[in-house]
Amino acid sequence: MDEYKIIFYETPNGDIPAREFLDSLDIKMRAKMLQTLAFLQEHGVQTRMPYSEHLDDGIFEVRAKVGSDISRVLYFFFVGKKIILTNGFIKKTQKTPPREIELAKKYRKEFLSRKENAE
Repeated sequence: MDEYKIIFYETPNGDIPAREFLDSLDIKMRAKMLQTLAFLQEHGVQTRMPYSEHLDDGIFEVRAKVGSDISRVLYFFFVGKKIILTNGFIKKTQKTPPREIELAKKYRKEFLSRKENAE
């Protein structure tokens, strides 16, 4: 089976929000999230709960839980079996914060705009 390729979104100024988030996690949580991302890479669009969930307008979240802490990384799919990781956060409430979803949409828009201009 052809695996998906995971790509970290890079802002115009060179920041890589999802990677910076992963780097900020403690060892156990980072290991759990990397394990979940490997599962996502293998299964792509077939990945469902409890690993992944569609949030809004093509934005998904992948989740990892250690104890009572739950970390989330938002992503979207791109042509050619690519998964673009946009941003991450530690979930503190039942509902995903709307500002995190909006940030992922903003990053997707910038990513797509740069892809169009590169062609």
